[in-house]
Parts: sequence; structure tokens; C-alpha cells
Amino acid sequence: MEILNIIDPVQFRTYMLVLLRISIFLFMFPIFSSNVFPATLKMGFVMVMSLLFYSVVPVDLSRFPLDAISTGLLIMAEFMVGLTLGLCLRIFFGSVQLAGQVIGFQMGFAMINVVDPQSGANVSIMDQMGYWVCVVVFLILNGHHIIISALIDSFDLVPVGVFIMQKVLLVKILDLAGGLFLVAIKIGAPVIAALFFVSVGFGLVSKFAPQMNVMIVAFPLKIVVGLFLFGLTLDIIVIVTREYVGGFKKLLMYLLFFIGGG
Repeated sequence: MEILNIIDPVQFRTYMLVLLRISIFLFMFPIFSSNVFPATLKMGFVMVMSLLFYSVVPVDLSRFPLDAISTGLLIMAEFMVGLTLGLCLRIFFGSVQLAGQVIGFQMGFAMINVVDPQSGANVSIMDQMGYWVCVVVFLILNGHHIIISALIDSFDLVPVGVFIMQKVLLVKILDLAGGLFLVAIKIGAPVIAALFFVSVGFGLVSKFAPQMNVMIVAFPLKIVVGLFLFGLTLDIIVIVTREYVGGFKKLLMYLLFFIGGG
């Protein structure tokens, strides 16, 4: 049992506190929490990151839990911190998915779904196309670096086991949630408007030429128009994602500041 004496209890406690913060923090973000990556791989990644961070980040060891109740409260506090920060990114990705779902519905793809590897649920094809373009742009613009940087800064701004729900936090989250529909409209408005006018046009045609089978002609035409305009809409997704990533660091620091009681 002499091998157990190699592990310094102080370093082990520090590592466990850092591991708890990092694991919950990362698993709340959509990219890291994807079911595409095996759980073993994600756990190994988190443990390696904790091993790199625990010697350089400030951790108050007096907050190390010594009983089950304190451990539960500590985990709950860290869970709320990760949930609050992860929610701001999930809302943005959700707005892109909402725009894709509305566009797919307008194109007639309401019954054509694919399996989302993130959640395992059936989602629209256009939803997934827009989502993965958004994810790729987010990674190209080093959004994951911002997440890791915010994770390091969180140990300075928010002590381990601390979560203070202030009114300004709730207002900010509600403001982000309200912006979900606004961003979705900005992304999907050109395609939605064009498909609406196509439907109106075929409605007029059916009145002036009743002998034409509008359903057979309109369905493939709406798909062609929708796919063509959605391809152009991908540029809007890139622009919106670039603007979001530009203020993402500031948003995370803002939330961390008030979570820590600032």
C-alpha cells in the first residue's frame, strides 16, 4: 500500500475540485456534450485538461466537501454555473435550427427527418444543415478557444461551489432567449418570404388555370427554390455566427462576473 503515499492529499483535492468544474462546464456546451463522441473519450479529455489546469488555477481547498450534503451542494452549484453558460450557446444554435425547421416546413420537408447525433431525436434536414454549418464556422473562428479561456478565468471570477442567481442574470438569459426568434427570422426571412410568394403565385395560377395540377408542379419547384435560396442563406449563417463569436467572450465574462456575486 506504499504506492498510495505517492499521491499528495492536497494535490488530489485540488485536482478533484478542478475536475468537477471542468467536467460539468464542458458537458453543458453542445459541442462537447455531443453523443457522437464516446463517453470514454470525453472523460479522458476532461481528465487530461484537469491535470493541466489544477497546478495553475487558484482553488480554495477549504471548499472541498467532507460529507455527502456538502458534496451535493457543491455539485449542484457547479451544475448551475455550467448550465447557465452552456445555455447561452445552446440558445444561439437553437435559433439556427429553428430557422432551418421553418424553412424545411415551407419547402414541404415536414415529413422528411433525420436522426440528430447530438440528441438522438428526429429533426429536419434543413435544421441539421444549418446547424452543422454554424458549428463548423464556430470552430473555425476559435469559439472553442474562447470556451477554454473562459473556463480558466472562471476560477478567478467564480469560487468553486459558488452560484449566486441575481436578477441581472435572469434578465440577460431571458433577453438571449427572446433573441432566439429574432435571429431565426433574420436567417430564414429571405427563404420564407420567397417560398411564400411562390405559394401565392401558384394560388393565382390555380384560379386562372384550374385545369393545371398545381400540387404536382408546385412541390418540386418549391424544393428547387428553397434549396437554391437556402444555399445563399448559408452566408447569412456565417455572418451571424461571426458576430456572435465576436461578443461571445464578453458574454461569458459578463455572466461569470455576476454568477460570482460581482
